[in-house]
Amino acid sequence: MIRLMVGLGNPGAEYEGTRHNAGFWWVDAAARKLGVPLAYDRAYHGLVARANLPGGPVWLLEPQTFMNLSGKAVSPLARFFKIEPAQILVVHDELDLPPGQAKMKLGGSAAGHNGLKDIQAQLGTPDFWRLRIGIGHPGHRDEVVNWVLRKPAPDQREAILDAIDKSLEALPLLIDGPMDRALAKVHAKPPRPKPPAEETTP
Repeated sequence: MIRLMVGLGNPGAEYEGTRHNAGFWWVDAAARKLGVPLAYDRAYHGLVARANLPGGPVWLLEPQTFMNLSGKAVSPLARFFKIEPAQILVVHDELDLPPGQAKMKLGGSAAGHNGLKDIQAQLGTPDFWRLRIGIGHPGHRDEVVNWVLRKPAPDQREAILDAIDKSLEALPLLIDGPMDRALAKVHAKPPRPKPPAEETTP
């Protein structure tokens, strides 16, 4: 089960709608679903919400440290509330997935993502869950920084938000477990549309 859900992004109005803030978008939507308000907590350097659920409290966190210091927010909250790395879900933008896709995994490399790198360094382990929200790739690595810090085109933004909505269908499973069912829900393909019925001539 997940006890801490972290969305990665950069604080400030100028970054609000940028691709790099897809993790913030996810946590905002999760907070709405759980009916809890996010509020700044200086002890954890971020916007924090606590949802008191039947299985125990679940925390939502949006670090306000800027991306490359995300671990500065995650680590103290996890330590104080004795949350194990395997009970943490970090939601972040993913260059290697197209807009509209989301994938989840436990552990793995940071793959150049500065937010993941810092969380991994601060926790001392890579063994936390990651939910990767596809934002697509600009095609050349020299363009990556500008790409992630720009707002997506309207059709891409819609696809990203659709992927967030779909992955949030797994929220009850993420909270209650088992994680293999949550994983299957996130990765489930949408049902294929039925072919139109053949017209019959009288």
